[in-house]
Amino acid sequence: MTIEELRDAHLKRPFKPFTLELADGQRVPVPHPEFMTSAPKSRTIAVFTPRGMHKIIDLLMVVAIDFQKKQAGRRNGRRRG
Repeated sequence: MTIEELRDAHLKRPFKPFTLELADGQRVPVPHPEFMTSAPKSRTIAVFTPRGMHKIIDLLMVVAIDFQKKQAGRRNGRRRG
């Protein structure tokens, strides 16, 4: 995983939500471009959750980007049944 690949995913328009897969097995969702930020020439990123929490991630720990498909069982942002 390179910083360029991550930047391409983050800046892609229209934006496609993705999940960062980390070396320790954690999965960190990025549902919207405003949920992730990085400093210029830095090797860390901050990813925020909808509840206002955040994770600081060393880019060397990111092993893959998983582009999400629509979640099964949801329609218009609501859970089924």
